[in-house]
Amino acid sequence: MVSKNQKKLIKSLYQKKYRKQHGLFVAEGKKVVKELLDAGLKLHSLFTIDENAFEVDEQYQYYTTTEELKQISFLTTAQTALALFYIPESTKINTDGLVMALDDVRDPGNLGTIIRLCDWFGIQDLVCSQETVDCFNPKVIQATMGSITRVNITYLDLEKFLTLQEPNTTIFGTFMDGNTIYSESLPEKAIIIMGNEANGISKTIVDTINQRITIPQFGSNQKTESLNVATAAAIVLSEFRRP
Repeated sequence: MVSKNQKKLIKSLYQKKYRKQHGLFVAEGKKVVKELLDAGLKLHSLFTIDENAFEVDEQYQYYTTTEELKQISFLTTAQTALALFYIPESTKINTDGLVMALDDVRDPGNLGTIIRLCDWFGIQDLVCSQETVDCFNPKVIQATMGSITRVNITYLDLEKFLTLQEPNTTIFGTFMDGNTIYSESLPEKAIIIMGNEANGISKTIVDTINQRITIPQFGSNQKTESLNVATAAAIVLSEFRRP
């Protein structure tokens, strides 16, 4: 059974200020919850209709009905489990390899997909501007499908972070008018910046970039303005990882 106070807490976590206040975030679905548990994230409480699905201490587990799960779910179709986890601390950023940076990416689905891409392509660190959507937004958590446990995500003053890098650090920015990524020599150590869905990379961040790249358009119909940022990130990371 889910108490009134528990329902109130869960619903409040849809907002970033309450996630920050309580230090908690919501994860839904058996697969996602198991991924987070297996990764060692600290569990606050687990609500499930399946009594045998999870091996967790009984004091953290609440058995409930499908109807109750629908009442607390953030999804259109409720899953069989919903859990609250404590937000983990990010670790020190490792700039010895590839680092992806996001400048004001606002869509939760895009961020979730980019986190999954970082996991797939072995990008350990994802740095985000303060304006980028919160990675512990329930929609982001759902989109990552557990990959959030394997990528170190840090929110910071992106301009300051980039300006403090060593002078010989290659900072790539994705633009419509850059050099084609298919002809560039792509290093194993670099920072790759992806910009806002509507406006691209902001002026202050542009000034820190020393390599402009683009994904060329091959279609004969040139009316398409740009690629979705997550789609572009997939292509860019694939090229950087190409032997």
